[in-house]
Amino acid sequence: MDELRKTAGRITFPALLLVMLVIQIFPIIWVLISSFKTIDEFRIGSNPFALPKSLYFGNYINAIVKSDLLLYFKNSLIVVVFVLLGILILSSMAGFALEKLRFRGRKAGLLFFLFGIMVPIQVTLIPLYQIYREIDILDTYTSIILPQIGFGLPVSVYLFVSFYKYVPNEVMESAVMDGATMYRLFISIVMPMSANILVTVATLFGVFAWNEFIFPFTFLNSKDMLTVTLGLRDYVGNYGMTDWGATFSAIMLTVTPTFVVYFLLSKSIISGMTAGAVKS
Repeated sequence: MDELRKTAGRITFPALLLVMLVIQIFPIIWVLISSFKTIDEFRIGSNPFALPKSLYFGNYINAIVKSDLLLYFKNSLIVVVFVLLGILILSSMAGFALEKLRFRGRKAGLLFFLFGIMVPIQVTLIPLYQIYREIDILDTYTSIILPQIGFGLPVSVYLFVSFYKYVPNEVMESAVMDGATMYRLFISIVMPMSANILVTVATLFGVFAWNEFIFPFTFLNSKDMLTVTLGLRDYVGNYGMTDWGATFSAIMLTVTPTFVVYFLLSKSIISGMTAGAVKS
């Protein structure tokens, strides 16, 4: 009986993992396959799960020609760069101060950041819209960069605090005894030791910023400022008619950069997420 249970356990767990993997990967594969179908293959009555009769690359050409996709890529890239700069600089410094510096209100400061995790984004949209309208920054990069930095800080600060717990104090004490200032200590000693957590936070929030929809949809109006997530609406024509081939091709072009970045940096991401889990 025990042997039967062990055998069932060895079979069940991999089977569940396989099912979860299929659920995760199938939509991506379906979009990729659909991006090579011709217009006729999207007609009503055709099998949406059928393989394309041939690889029709014209959809990718149409995706670029019918929409200002390159402009949207540029806008998204600008937003991602400045969001990451703000999150990495502020959260790394805040995490270091909250964990390694001893000052009154340190624990309250950490709780203040963690409280931000519990604030839903949706409840802030109307107040932010009114504030941005009053200070005249609607329809600008600033209007979508600032809230993403603000909502990204709670989690990123927590990750840095957790990492800095296991940075040896002896190393920093030696640097201070050698005459290093606090800023020199942070830049020359702590930051090089934080490479994995920096990559983790950058990748995590870079993907979030690239795929962000609600803030651009709320605060942007002009076509020249749209990001890639909003640009996908360009393929919806009159009376809701959609060029599905171009749409699926644009989706693949949009998500490919995030896949590439994640797979290239996956080892560093895992190391950063598990840093501090076990004290070395």
